[in-house]
Amino acid sequence: MDINRAGENCALPFRTGRFFNVGAQWYFSTREATDQGPYIDKRDAEYALSRYVESCQSLGKIWS
Repeated sequence: MDINRAGENCALPFRTGRFFNVGAQWYFSTREATDQGPYIDKRDAEYALSRYVESCQSLGKIWS
């Protein structure tokens, strides 16, 4: 079921999955339109994404 995110009051934008694989290697896409990877499995890619988000949040706090 698709729902709006917090603060979204318009029609739902098209969204894609953040994780993808090429052959046996896994990657994730960022909002900044970069692909990060390769990782040996999806679990490692998910972990790397969580670290990436934490890093971005920390930088935002420093620059705010």
